[in-house]
Amino acid sequence: MTAWFQTLLGTGWGWFVANLIYVLLIALPLMLAVAMIIYADRKIWAAMALRRGPNVVGPLGLLQSFADGLKVFLQETIIPSAANKGLFLLAPIITFTVALMAWAVIPFQAEVVLANINVGLLYILAVSSLGVYGVIISGWASNSKYPFFSAMRASAQMISYEVSIGFVLISVVLWSGSFNLSTIIETQKGYYGLLNGHGFNPLLFPMAIVFLISAMAETARTPFDLTEAESELVAGYQTEYSSMSFALFWLGEYANVLLMCALNAILFWGGYLPPLDWAPLYYVPGIIWLFAKILFFFFVFSWVKATVPRYRYDQLMRLGWKIFLPLSLFFVFLVSGFLMLTRFGGGA
Repeated sequence: MTAWFQTLLGTGWGWFVANLIYVLLIALPLMLAVAMIIYADRKIWAAMALRRGPNVVGPLGLLQSFADGLKVFLQETIIPSAANKGLFLLAPIITFTVALMAWAVIPFQAEVVLANINVGLLYILAVSSLGVYGVIISGWASNSKYPFFSAMRASAQMISYEVSIGFVLISVVLWSGSFNLSTIIETQKGYYGLLNGHGFNPLLFPMAIVFLISAMAETARTPFDLTEAESELVAGYQTEYSSMSFALFWLGEYANVLLMCALNAILFWGGYLPPLDWAPLYYVPGIIWLFAKILFFFFVFSWVKATVPRYRYDQLMRLGWKIFLPLSLFFVFLVSGFLMLTRFGGGA
């Protein structure tokens, strides 16, 4: 498509228009997906609490998220008189934009990726790390004590769990030999017979669990939502926000949750590959397998939120620094040692 637009509009404008269409093909369905998973999230919580959940707006309540979006869009944007107005409005924009930027390197199918760069994993790690700035800026610019406390909690929490996530990613990179996400998926094929990367890697499985729990902490999902614990910090760093600025935080949070679900599928469970290396399963498009895995991990996120009580902050920090960090560091040595003995013939 890029070549066709370049022939029609010239090299520069053709490239720009083609890539703009690619970006919209990712961003618009993602926004629709965020609206629907908010609905799914509420339905799962309701089912686990023996309630009905959204069931009034539209058939089966499917339009509830759109009604909520219209409601916040029509509300007045209130800015506290003592707040730093520029930074106050910039914070939700940063959070929302950063949440979308990371999807540029996600491979939806073989050769179907907006930017198939060789450092895709590093790009995601860098971009996701920027999300903390939106939280910190919102807490400081609100000029209110509870949002400020929440911003300090959030920065400590996100930085703590990014350390263990980093070591988990090192194990994945050692196994695949690449930072390219498409290559990481392809190198999960074909080892140990049925125990292949399409469905299960026995060596990296503990790291998959660590990554899943760390992802919940990184996105401040229950039981790690200490940054917005309503019993002590009201709504946390979002307390002073209203209207579309609040909605941008909400959309950014769920877009990040979907991103972490996609990374779980890509790094450990074969991404767009079918769950088994069986020829008939390849007739199903890879994007369907990827979406199915994302939905499964999102169900796990919602399941945990509905059933697990919130951690204390000292428990949260202890889990990150005293359990996950040593464990992920140990697996870096374990995976590298295993690869030296098997893949590289024990050579130094």
